[in-house]
Amino acid sequence: MVRAIRTDAGTGHAQASETDDPCPTDDRRASVTPAPPPALTARVAEDLRDRIIAGELLPGQRLSESALAEDLDVSRNTLREAFRLLTKEGLLRHEPNRGVFVTVPDHAAVIDIYRVRRLVECRALAEAQAGHPAIARMRAAVADALAGREAGDWRAVGSANMAFHAAIVDLADSARLAAFHAQVAAELRLAFGLLDAPEALHAPFIDDNLEIVEALEAGRPDEAARLLDAYLARAERIILGALSRKGA
Repeated sequence: MVRAIRTDAGTGHAQASETDDPCPTDDRRASVTPAPPPALTARVAEDLRDRIIAGELLPGQRLSESALAEDLDVSRNTLREAFRLLTKEGLLRHEPNRGVFVTVPDHAAVIDIYRVRRLVECRALAEAQAGHPAIARMRAAVADALAGREAGDWRAVGSANMAFHAAIVDLADSARLAAFHAQVAAELRLAFGLLDAPEALHAPFIDDNLEIVEALEAGRPDEAARLLDAYLARAERIILGALSRKGA
């Protein structure tokens, strides 16, 4: 409702009237902050998710809104929308009057993550087609992990391991499955971040990854799937043990 001023033709006096105006004035429009484009919000959320997967954002870390908005070259409004998306995914949590924090996985989350990984990754290996391009990416990820181990760069080893398992999922040729796995991978990297000595998790599995890819290259997908199943069971025990020691 807008209050308008008009002049009465008979008296010359100004009179006020009210009219319905569905379109706000320029001044009123300027006072409303427009919602960021969905594509931009999704891109920012993907960037933050990738940082979690890369181990750049750690479990329990408080996120600085001003620093991240500047780093990503986006408005705080856009960043907050991305925060909301990642909170729904369980990667971030909001604490009133404190801010936004990276999630710390608990026992139930770790157990669920590994249940999903067995269902998805072992099946993808068992049904892998000979010569699939993702097998070459698995081999390249193993090479990166070996280089990281030689350099003592365990974060790089962890990133190579994530790439190895993403390539396993790519064997299924499903864009939806790959997108779903990206979220699981981010939660998994948070679980890795709970380890005081990441080499204790990654070092034993580099050679296992090599054995898995060699089985695929030799045309033995069922063997590769069995190897991975045992591998995931051991990794789950290691992470759950680390959680127990931290009292999580």
